[in-house]
Amino acid sequence: MSSEAVKSQGIASEPVVPFRFWWGLAFCAGFMGLILAFAPYSADFAIAPDRGNFWYYWQRADADAWSRLSAWLPYCLHQLAIWTLIAKARDARPRYIFGLHPHNVWALGINASFILLHIVQTKFFYDGLAQDVHEATSMMSVVLMLLLILLMENRRRGLFFGQGVPLLNGPGETVRRYHGYYFSWAIIYTFWYHPVEITPGHLAGFAYMSLLLLQSSLFFTRFHTNRWWTMFLETLFVIHGALVAYYIMVEGQGGPWHMFLFGGVAVFLITQLHGLGLGLKGKLAIALPLVAGMGAFYVLFPENLAGLPRIPMIMYIGTFIMAGLVWILSRFGSVFGSAQPARAEALR
Repeated sequence: MSSEAVKSQGIASEPVVPFRFWWGLAFCAGFMGLILAFAPYSADFAIAPDRGNFWYYWQRADADAWSRLSAWLPYCLHQLAIWTLIAKARDARPRYIFGLHPHNVWALGINASFILLHIVQTKFFYDGLAQDVHEATSMMSVVLMLLLILLMENRRRGLFFGQGVPLLNGPGETVRRYHGYYFSWAIIYTFWYHPVEITPGHLAGFAYMSLLLLQSSLFFTRFHTNRWWTMFLETLFVIHGALVAYYIMVEGQGGPWHMFLFGGVAVFLITQLHGLGLGLKGKLAIALPLVAGMGAFYVLFPENLAGLPRIPMIMYIGTFIMAGLVWILSRFGSVFGSAQPARAEALR
């Protein structure tokens, strides 16, 4: 589009910073390299005794006000900075471009700075938000994000084999308008919940978090809406969940990794596969090997078959529950908003 056409359409000219997607991926890889380079982290700290189920093990035993502040203060600053950028970007309503807006440059710089700060903070204080909040809050923040994605994408790709649920369209559009605020909170909160560590589960988690932080920095760009990239991020949670179940929950002694892995694959086949713009042949080329692999596993280990429906049931039932909650909140917001003019009129 020429500059004359841009002006004629009333679109304000704006600087566009060149960006290649692999630059962001290279930084994420560099972040993981720094984690390994600065290890070990807990060698000089006593770890609190394990208290069993739903106890987050990686907490220092002698946490004090300073160690807690070392995690909570950066977390709050990180969150407020990103929320501020999102709000300013929404007010500006920029075009979607293959490059970076100034607010994207700021977001990348802020996220990179706090990523590096968290490595240093863990090295010196070995503390995270886990000292003061339950482990379930970290896990559920990301699970709710995945449910909101299913809800938000219902109109575009459907929920069941490419078929959308019209009832979900209204709440889905509400989520689409405001998802940046919640998604950024879920990502940043989870990032600061854990101290940096080099167990397989932690490394997988921080690799995933770095990719999500990259994605959250690219709002209002074409990179942010690339359907293959967003599908990859959405389904990567399956692999991460399976790894955590295998290495962390039971240290590889027959934990429910297959429930997370194959349950997540089932959700992919039912929903996410149908948002890639593929024809029938393309879908079958991806789906048949996955179905064959799942079938082979359950033929060899039929006792695990009962666990297969659990993840899909949680995801789909949860999506409808979230739709109801979003609808209630949006109705409350609209009623509250409509009451403001009447109240102002009454005060005249």
